[in-house]
Amino acid sequence: MHVTHLSLADFRSYARVEVPLDPGVTSFVGPNGQGKTNLIEAVGYLATLASHRVSSDAPLVRVGAPRAVVRAAVTQGDRSQLVELELNPGKANRARINRSSQVRPRDVLGIVRTVLFAPEDLALVKGDPGDRRRFMDELITARSPRMAGVRSDYERVLKQRNTLLKSAAMARRHGGAKSGADLSTLDVWDQHLARVGAELLFQRLELISVLQPLADKAYESLAPGGGPLALEYRSSADAAADAGTGVGPDGGTGGPTGREELYARLTAALAGARKQEIERGVTLVGPHRDELVLKLGQLPAKGYASHGESWSYALALRLASYELLRAEGSEPVLVLDDVFAELDARRRERLAELVAPGEQVLVTAAVDDDVPGVLTGARYAVSGGEVARV
Repeated sequence: MHVTHLSLADFRSYARVEVPLDPGVTSFVGPNGQGKTNLIEAVGYLATLASHRVSSDAPLVRVGAPRAVVRAAVTQGDRSQLVELELNPGKANRARINRSSQVRPRDVLGIVRTVLFAPEDLALVKGDPGDRRRFMDELITARSPRMAGVRSDYERVLKQRNTLLKSAAMARRHGGAKSGADLSTLDVWDQHLARVGAELLFQRLELISVLQPLADKAYESLAPGGGPLALEYRSSADAAADAGTGVGPDGGTGGPTGREELYARLTAALAGARKQEIERGVTLVGPHRDELVLKLGQLPAKGYASHGESWSYALALRLASYELLRAEGSEPVLVLDDVFAELDARRRERLAELVAPGEQVLVTAAVDDDVPGVLTGARYAVSGGEVARV
């Protein structure tokens, strides 16, 4: 799969820009702040309905414009599609496929698939648990676009349940309505949260089981002899049931692996945590509280891995994601956003050798020398809002 044309209107710094793209390597080179990352950010948005740089859509719309449009022509084998997203901050976004009538934005998921390498990836190793949860959830959605709906349902149920718990906590603190009246629907929300949460948890556990060996292999390629690498999933439901117990990549020894078993585990954990949740006014059990622990050898990478090791770990996770998606369907677009400037010479050359054979590789760099020689292909100069092929 590859993008053959990218069109932006009022997206970030671009009032309008048209960029034809070829298979193979395409590099966007220019000084910082000129709009290189804006181009690949747009491609990534089509793939994930989110930016890797900001958490909301508002910064993606050019200052003074009411909306932004991102459009791309995509070719997979002998099939071509045109996908379009209209970003409307404060309102519902719109989407079209092949200029047809409007579809839901999440219906475009799967048409464009990307694996992004960016300086922000260091947060996968050194950042908060939320960074690693987001990594897992974006990858399971890339594997199965229907999971976008599951994630949305989970967030909706979690929000409703937290609102109920917060109201009950405030009532108790101020001597208001009896907790029984305030919590009359909590059992129903428990069932909803456990049901949707079990599906999300099942997908995460299955993902980790297949990603583990790929990530370990990728790390060995980037840093020979530096491993082994291990991914350990720790469930808040298990922690609630048995402090200190985590679910491993295969569900853990004797741990739940099926959806119904996970549903039962979540239901029991929610019941066990209810008193504490009412006191604190927030949901303490569920996939939103889980953690993916990244280990290097026997130690957690966070806090123990060096800067170089952390970079190699983050890159290994992205390379493993790429290999997984490629094995399961169309090859994703590889996007490397100003990554090579962050790496030492050895890691730079090794990474370049690993990604060079990709069907489509998009690279951004501040200067030509930051692009390894093995990554030959089309090159664009980006400056002053202009994108010109060299």
